Amino acid sequence: MVESGASQQNHPLRGGGAVEIPEPEKGISSSPEFPLKPFYGPGDISAGAGADEAPGVFPFVRGIYADMYRHRVWTMRQYAGYGTARETNKRFHYLLSHGQMGLSVAFDLPTQIGFDADHSLSYGEVGKVGVSICSLEDMESLLEGLPLDKISTSMTINATAPILLCLYMAAAEKRGTPPRALRGTIQNDILKEYVARGTYIFPPSPSLRLITDTIAFCREHLPKWNAISVSGYHIREAGSTAVQEAAFTLANGISYVQAAVDSGLDVNEIAGQISFFFNVHNNFLEEIAKFRAARRLWAKIMRERFGAKSDKACMLRFHAQTAGSSLTAQQPRNNVVRVAIQAMAAVLGGAQSLHTNSMDEALALPTEETARLALRTQQIIAEESNLTETVDPCAGSYAIESLTNKIESEAMDIISRIDEMGGMLDAIEKGWVQRQIQESAYLTQRAVDEGRSVVVGVNRYLSEEDIPIPTLQIRPEVEQEQRRRLEALRNKRDSSAVSVRLEAVRDAAGGDGNLLPPILEAVRFYATVGEISDVLRSVFGIYREKVEI
Repeated sequence: MVESGASQQNHPLRGGGAVEIPEPEKGISSSPEFPLKPFYGPGDISAGAGADEAPGVFPFVRGIYADMYRHRVWTMRQYAGYGTARETNKRFHYLLSHGQMGLSVAFDLPTQIGFDADHSLSYGEVGKVGVSICSLEDMESLLEGLPLDKISTSMTINATAPILLCLYMAAAEKRGTPPRALRGTIQNDILKEYVARGTYIFPPSPSLRLITDTIAFCREHLPKWNAISVSGYHIREAGSTAVQEAAFTLANGISYVQAAVDSGLDVNEIAGQISFFFNVHNNFLEEIAKFRAARRLWAKIMRERFGAKSDKACMLRFHAQTAGSSLTAQQPRNNVVRVAIQAMAAVLGGAQSLHTNSMDEALALPTEETARLALRTQQIIAEESNLTETVDPCAGSYAIESLTNKIESEAMDIISRIDEMGGMLDAIEKGWVQRQIQESAYLTQRAVDEGRSVVVGVNRYLSEEDIPIPTLQIRPEVEQEQRRRLEALRNKRDSSAVSVRLEAVRDAAGGDGNLLPPILEAVRFYATVGEISDVLRSVFGIYREKVEI
């Protein structure tokens, strides 16, 4: 499915039996969208600046670069991954040949939660919602023939992010590409997994340690790599509002920066390797304003809360993806229009990179044809719309500036509430964040069910019969093929050398040194994702969510 991992998400109403959803707390925005006024004028923007600020200047509401897309358009980064590494490699070559600028890797569920393809819990899931990667051998196949020194690679991976980063680094090394030349991003955002997506393994404390270890390792060895991409995308896919998406994402970002600072890292040195990932939904004006508000709010947080001295450390750089949850299985061709509108909002909002969903993703993984059409959507906006010729063309709009100020103010109110609870980790452990998202998801769905929120082709303008479209089918043989490859790898590698390296990982996990060097050494000897994860599970334990009914 889409990068949101929609097929993996828990239903917003978790737990058994009937669940009563309370009304939203007073003062916390839980409506699906801001109600727009019929008319906006000068009096609506008196509360804040925006239009009079220059782009590329703190607090960056108009964009983080002075010339934005005039010099270089956003990175077009289509998300892809399914079946085997070799099959996904072919899709990457196909997309690059049609103008894609960077890679974005989707991993299957076993890889995301640290199980090899031959684990009993992997049965039925190998290669289904992403590519199966068990070892360095798989990573080498995934990247074969790709110009790693010329493109950037984004990997949507969280609990096992340090392991996958080490696999990527080791594969590049074997091809002669030094780590300092590598550009890319690992998502590495575990807090949103606890509230919105569910692909966590370890408890919060060791999970945060893995993240800070990764940030420190990247600062030293991979200076062009984003060590974390704080993701609001999945929070929005789980049902949050735009304000909640901005607030919870930035609150997670605060937690990561604080953890890094507490571990002894200099905020001015590591801030440039922290990026963000946002959803782009259907409410066109609100989405543009959300991005502008998030930039200004993060700039202020970094300067006022963390004392960041350089402007670069205060920049919110973000990738955007169109909303997977807005796609419909009914009349799926309508999704092309939805995606185009959402992509325009991302561009007008100043995204640094963008993924556009394919029209068939409510039904299956994208076909080559639909993936190409999604990419062409971005290319038409970049090459034909003329939007790249001016920076922040929406600046000065009374409606946009008013919404920007309102979103910033309401998001800051939520962040302050989280601070009062002791921070994002405490708010998550109390279940407060999860409840806010669940309430918003419920209200949104109720509005659709009651017809107050229109979804074309679903609750209005229905067709008597839907015209089917071709969909991609994952070969059923993939799972057995991957298991056979894994068995052959185990038979030919140096098992004693692997055991020694895994013990080194265990010793490091029990101590306080950086975990990535021993993990990197282990993957070089073809230790698997599952084996390394099992070692870490044995030391850190596993996290089980407390569900209140």
